[in-house]
Amino acid sequence: MFLKTSSLSLGILGTCSLSALAGAPVKEEKTFQVEETTINLWADGSKNNGTDPAKRPNLVIYKPKGNATAKRAAMVVCPGGGYGMLASDHEGVQFARLFASKGMVAAVLTYRVAPNKFPAPYADAVRAMRIVRSRAAEFGIDPSRIGLMGFSAGGHLASTVATQPDLYKDPEDNLATTVSARPDRVVLGYPVITFGEFTHAGSVKNLLGDNPSAAQRAQFSGELHVGAQTPPAFIFHTADDGAVPVQNALLFAEACIKNKVPVALHVYPRGKHGVGMALDNPELSGWTEVLLRWLADWHSV
Repeated sequence: MFLKTSSLSLGILGTCSLSALAGAPVKEEKTFQVEETTINLWADGSKNNGTDPAKRPNLVIYKPKGNATAKRAAMVVCPGGGYGMLASDHEGVQFARLFASKGMVAAVLTYRVAPNKFPAPYADAVRAMRIVRSRAAEFGIDPSRIGLMGFSAGGHLASTVATQPDLYKDPEDNLATTVSARPDRVVLGYPVITFGEFTHAGSVKNLLGDNPSAAQRAQFSGELHVGAQTPPAFIFHTADDGAVPVQNALLFAEACIKNKVPVALHVYPRGKHGVGMALDNPELSGWTEVLLRWLADWHSV
């Protein structure tokens, strides 16, 4: 009933917020200058690096300059691309620079995609979270305020880590037994969530192959794994998304509500898939301001 009524009303009203974690108004802040650092996820010679040096899994850290003693919140960003490529600019770098300009530390993740299957993307994502948390002091990060953001298939990856942070531990991940990969908040932009009825077929194929079992589809349907330990979530989607049905967002939001996980759901009536910040769309371009209000207590001065 929630899905039926929500998908109708959201399409008419334009924006709906289901929020148990209300954001305060965005504070007036100075704009920070940013410095960049690249960290490889895996050691030289690791099989996890793949064969193309240009696609080696890594994190590009965007750190605000100034106030060296500050303990800032951080956000790791997973670009989308259907697990077949990475839209690293408009679903990665642009958001990392936005967060860093507000005084947060941000990082864009380059993770393995097709022909690599599970567990490759997942192993890269949890490794990234553990590296950021384990090196929090080095980068001036508060280890209890590290979020994970993802778009489209990157949203699927982020939601999988958020709901199942210990699903797989790579033998080469020397932090797996000592550092948590669980994000403290999760931000999902037009995410792939379910591998059931409303899924994005290309993401399923690229992650699991041509004929995944029913058990595999259930394992990677994020709405089935939301629980008390799932972090607060922010979800952005459009009602007429032609690539990833909006039901993905609704399913995850409903699961959060059932499990008393704080969730903010924002669905707009129109907008193509993959809009990023939607700077060229007046109907959607305000969504990042809504996100920043939700993250207001994570901004630093």
